[in-house]
Amino acid sequence: MSLIGVLLAAAAAFGFGAVWYMSFGRRWMDAVGMSEEDLKGNPDPVPFIIGFVAALATAGMMRHVFVTGEVTGVLACTVSGLGVGLFFVAPWIVLNYAFARRPRILALIDGGHVIGACTVIGFVLGLFL
Repeated sequence: MSLIGVLLAAAAAFGFGAVWYMSFGRRWMDAVGMSEEDLKGNPDPVPFIIGFVAALATAGMMRHVFVTGEVTGVLACTVSGLGVGLFFVAPWIVLNYAFARRPRILALIDGGHVIGACTVIGFVLGLFL
């Protein structure tokens, strides 16, 4: 049951990312200096594989933390997931982008993604804990 929950949470976070980046696609491409021409043709599967593995690792670790911290229930896990994204992951993205002098909009888009994805992971894990 725990493996199924982690897999579903990772898949839900990956799906959230797809919707998120489709919504902010133009702004994201502008911020990273890419064009639609750069993305046309045969897409490279490696970033998608890495993205799912990252979601899987995050979901697995969040489940471990929730279990050891006795965080259970949909609401508690969702709020905890929000906290993980908002206070653990997003600040590091902002820090890295600040030193790399990346556009602020990129930090907002990518930071918003991890906040939402961790919240989704928390929600799905909450259904299984």
